[in-house]
Amino acid sequence: MRARHASAVGVGPGCWPIVYASAVGGVRVVEPGADLALCLAVVSAVTDVPLADDLVACGEIGLAGEIRQVNQTPRRLAEAARLGFRRALVPVSVAGASTPEIEVVGVATLIDAMQRAGLPPVGRRMAASTI
Repeated sequence: MRARHASAVGVGPGCWPIVYASAVGGVRVVEPGADLALCLAVVSAVTDVPLADDLVACGEIGLAGEIRQVNQTPRRLAEAARLGFRRALVPVSVAGASTPEIEVVGVATLIDAMQRAGLPPVGRRMAASTI
């Protein structure tokens, strides 16, 4: 999790250990569209609250925790639906780009995405106690 994303959810420097994440097959994740999914996965791991199996997330996270649009969102949603996902968290700017097979939920910030994903709020006290 990038330091800028950690501060967006209220976690200060030094509260979390260094986190390394790997993608299937060792693919390097340099796509900004993976920011939101990666942050939700880290918060899920730290809080020990699983994400829904049918949830997909797509969006870039800005310095202030805002969720930004990424390229080809409608194509990404169509592919996610084809793979069996039924709910998608995307930036509010593209929340209208829905497909009949998938429920699209627009989120404005990382905190908003965490709430919509069913994750508890994370703060300094909670993060320090989970280490």
